[in-house]
Amino acid sequence: MASSFPLTSKQFLGGTRLDGVLASSGLGKLSVGPRTLRRLQVNAGGSTYGNHFRVSTFGESHGGGVGCVIDGCPPRLALCEADMQVDLDRRRPGQNRITTDRKETDTCKISSGVSQGLTTGTPIHVFVPNAGQRGQDYKELFSAYRPSHADLTYDFKYGIRSVEGGGRSSARETIARVAAGAVAKKILKQFAGTEVLAYVSQVHKVVLPQDAVDHESLTLDQIESNIARCPDPEYAEKMIDAIETVRAKGDSVGGVVTCIVRNAPTGLGSPVFDKLEAELAKAALSLPATKGFEIGSGFAGTYLTGSEHNDEFYMAGDGRIRTRTNRSGGIQGGISNGEIIHMRIALKPTPTIGKRQNTVTRERQEMELMAPGRQEPCVAPRAVPVVEAMVALVLVDQLMAQFAQNYMFPINQQLQEPFELLPRHEPANV
Repeated sequence: MASSFPLTSKQFLGGTRLDGVLASSGLGKLSVGPRTLRRLQVNAGGSTYGNHFRVSTFGESHGGGVGCVIDGCPPRLALCEADMQVDLDRRRPGQNRITTDRKETDTCKISSGVSQGLTTGTPIHVFVPNAGQRGQDYKELFSAYRPSHADLTYDFKYGIRSVEGGGRSSARETIARVAAGAVAKKILKQFAGTEVLAYVSQVHKVVLPQDAVDHESLTLDQIESNIARCPDPEYAEKMIDAIETVRAKGDSVGGVVTCIVRNAPTGLGSPVFDKLEAELAKAALSLPATKGFEIGSGFAGTYLTGSEHNDEFYMAGDGRIRTRTNRSGGIQGGISNGEIIHMRIALKPTPTIGKRQNTVTRERQEMELMAPGRQEPCVAPRAVPVVEAMVALVLVDQLMAQFAQNYMFPINQQLQEPFELLPRHEPANV
């Protein structure tokens, strides 16, 4: 029977590729059906995260806008733009004197997946238009590569790139992650009482002591009480001074964002390749400017002996198994144990600075370049809601995986903890 799909011929791995037939010298003809063809396709987009709660981002720094499509969101979750706007405003550029001066409102619009204030279970489309584009600032970059930017490597990979503002490599892409992360946060909070909070713990050489913040009682109000997003007022002022000093010199500095997860359900994560800390590391390191990831004791744990590092178990008053210390960072064997998950993400100094630097052109000519664009002296304060968003996306995806695999049949009540379903707050007029 003739094939029902069109036949085209293309060179494929040294042979001739036909849609439906692959002919290779010495091997004769190998029949390939449509389903096999789909499996052979290379999926190398890199713009989608998640297996159960899937988020695809789109848009570029100086294009028409940025946004995301959220697929797999449970139905009947109360959701509106205001739920996302809170965190988008925390991420927004131009919000204070230590951020970039690009002016954007970053106002989001939900155009599908929500009806009468409730999610429908179908894909949710979110869009944020760009308003402060200045593409003309980047004319020189059609030839020159900015040091430590993605300009060169995008050309290496694709042979073409969006020059204005770095295109997809711009941190403006993280708007989409923050919007999707706000949905994930809401699911986690309503379903399991889980909270995700991040704050700046280091700016350049100003390092917040580890015991300066009580992770059991830390609040969002404490974090948002200053423009550095450091919950300790004294160290916040030192961080602000460090940022303002380096900005006056036309330079930039890096920093560290600490993120904690309270009330994380036990059992999240899978053995071997899909360990929870591995997923968190991948999510964190997918963010622009990230250069390091630690969880629990991190690299400092290498200075301890096993007897010093081990988290001993004890029986808590509520009948749960707890650990007296938390050097594991809330994860053991790649699976959450119910303790506070805590991690640290290192962010490099912003590469766009107000100083002339040596570089080369697409034509392989050396030159000096003063990088155009609006500089951000330190990305750490605005990275706080972005880190929270990526951590929330990991956790909600793992939560759905755990529920689907291990809670389909009655649980082992002696060993497993039931998910604590919290009261759902539905809109009044639905």
